[in-house]
Parts: sequence; structure tokens; C-alpha cells
Amino acid sequence: MAVLLDTAYLPARERRDVLVTTLREVSGASRVALDDDAPVRARLDLWSFGAAAIFRAESNGVTMTRTTKAARAADAEHIAIGVHESGVAGHRVGDAARVLPPGEALVVDVTRPFDYGWRGHGAARSLNVPVAHLGLPADLVRRASTRLDASPLYGLVCRHIVDLARNAETLCESPMAHVLGAASIELARALIGTAVDDGAGRDLVEQTLVTQVRAYVRQHLREPDLSPTSIAIALAISPRHLYRVCAAAGLRLEQWIIDLRLEHAKAELASQDAARRSIATVARQWGFTDPTHFTRRFRAAYGMLPSEWRRGSQPSTSTQPPERR
Repeated sequence: MAVLLDTAYLPARERRDVLVTTLREVSGASRVALDDDAPVRARLDLWSFGAAAIFRAESNGVTMTRTTKAARAADAEHIAIGVHESGVAGHRVGDAARVLPPGEALVVDVTRPFDYGWRGHGAARSLNVPVAHLGLPADLVRRASTRLDASPLYGLVCRHIVDLARNAETLCESPMAHVLGAASIELARALIGTAVDDGAGRDLVEQTLVTQVRAYVRQHLREPDLSPTSIAIALAISPRHLYRVCAAAGLRLEQWIIDLRLEHAKAELASQDAARRSIATVARQWGFTDPTHFTRRFRAAYGMLPSEWRRGSQPSTSTQPPERR
């Protein structure tokens, strides 16, 4: 847990300025204004759950504003799904304004102008998700942000954020904290994808996820522990969800990984740069830890042994060194 700010430990004369500055930094707001001259009493907490985080703010009445100019220049690194906790809040994005009683949720997207805050002493908590891990098109997030309550998962996700925040201090220290974070990211993705009622939302979620899978595999192809389980963890989804999405796209994931590794190993064996490296070394560099397994797979795919392929693809030369195995 990180206590970002607790005004109880600050001199009274410094509390207002420190609270305004800290809220501006963590909320993405361009301006932060406290609503009254009452003595400042506030606490801001942040708990890490792997790639995700839970943020809680409790303070005097406050208004946080993101200007149009700042929004246009923004490069969002994360979005926040906030659930209001106490007091009555207001949220405005463009011409759309709403009142948020306790328990209601909103999306804070710093790439759009917004006003958000509450009057009197209040509190809110949010699930903060990196955009790269969310893996959804910005347009989909924007369309869904004004209609989260249309999703059948709305209540479930709100309760999840509330429960996670309530027990965050204990849970973030658990060895399973990253698993909770991955599950939370998947819930956020599903909430946003199902809030759009034209069917395109779900299709975009699935299409984007397949693209992420392909990109992740290509980036980590050389790693011997690359597997459906490691991919699912990295993309914050369950292995079952991963298999379902890949099957729907006609992608046999494990076989595709093997085929890609074989293609790269085959190309490397034919290159002059790899002439001094053994077949076993080339195989290991492309994720095959067992040379016998590599040879069997190579022969099944190409109808010849790796050594036969290498001999046939290398230019004939009397100075070529003998192969080291």
C-alpha cells in the first residue's frame, strides 16, 4: 500500500495546496478546486495489484476539471473506473451530465474534457487499468463510458471494485495480488465491451484480443516458457477465455507457436550467420529446449532432418567448419 497523502500529518497551512497539487497529479485534472473554506481533511491511498491498481480519495468537497486543451494533448496511459463511495457527486463529459449517488460508477478518460467532484466531505474509489493491458479501441471505451449501466456486468463490477477497495490493504500483500489484478482487468474489459448494445462492442473486444495474442507471441517467441497460460496471465484473461477466443478466430494457438518457431529456426539454419552454431543451439534460441523434440517436429513439418536442410541450404565450401552438436 502507498499512502499518497494524509493531511493529518501536515501543518494546517500547507494542507490545501498539497491536496490540490496531489489530486491534480493523480486524477489527470487540469484544475482542482476545493469547494469551501472548511479545515482541510483528506487522505489518498493507492494499492497495487500487478498491472492494475485501486485508488481511494477522501476529502473536502472538490471539483476536478480536465480542459479541452489538455484533453487534446493527452496521451492516456490508463483509464479509471470509479465507484462513488460517500456524498453525492457530479460528473460531466461534454454535454452529458449526471449525478452519482454512492455505488454508481463512471469512467474517467483523460483524453476527454470532464468535470468531476462532490460537495461536502466525500469519498470515491477507482480501479485503474493501463490502456495497454485493457486492449480496447479508444472509440469503444468512449462509447461505453456514458452507458456503463447498460452492461449486465455493471453491478458485478461495481461490487468487485468496492470489495477490492474495502480489503485492499490485506489483499495487495497477498501472493495472489497479481491474479486479482488480472481478473479485475478482464472484468473491466468485459464491462466496457458489453456496455455497447449494437453487438460491435463484443466483436471488437474479441478481435482486439486476438491481435494482442498474435503480437505477444511474436514478441516472446524465443522464450522457452511461452505457453497459453503465460499468455493468458500477461493479457489478464483466463486460459479458458484465451482458448475460446483463439478457437473462434480459427487459431490453434499451441500449434501456431510451434509452427512460428520452426519457421524461424529453419530460416536461421539456412543463414551464413548461424553456420557456426549447432542445431541444438539454434533450436534453443527459438524456444525448443529438447533437441530431440525439435528434430521430430522439424521432420514432421518439412519432411527432412534439420541437418539435411542445413546441408542442402548452405553454399558448398571446403572451409566450412564441422557442425558442433
